[in-house]
Amino acid sequence: MLRYVNVRTKNRTEFVDITHDIQNIVTESGIMNGLCYLYVPHTTAAITINEGADPSVQRDIQATLIKLIPFDGDYHHREGNSSAHIKSTIVGISKVVFIEDGRLVLGTWQSIYLCEFDGPRHRRIAIKIVKDG
Repeated sequence: MLRYVNVRTKNRTEFVDITHDIQNIVTESGIMNGLCYLYVPHTTAAITINEGADPSVQRDIQATLIKLIPFDGDYHHREGNSSAHIKSTIVGISKVVFIEDGRLVLGTWQSIYLCEFDGPRHRRIAIKIVKDG
């Protein structure tokens, strides 16, 4: 089963919590135990799992990535968004989350985020759910 979550981002960089959307797809699948593959088919976006209770964590991650990989640098890519490509590569475009008893297996404070590094844009996240056994 392959499904998609669509997200319209509003800022040049932002983290969008998609945990609820992913859990809804898992619930709709009826699969109680398995794997949930998450894939972002974009070169300037990524996906991460991190702190969900305190939004300042996402701001800190974004600020640190901007400090490490500034928007303007000695880049050669003509589009002017090399920093977004680099951030996407470092953070990663895929994750796998276990499914147990119909629920995503996440830590108490964990949430799943689409990471926008070149917005605002329309983004899609591909979700593939595979049943154990």
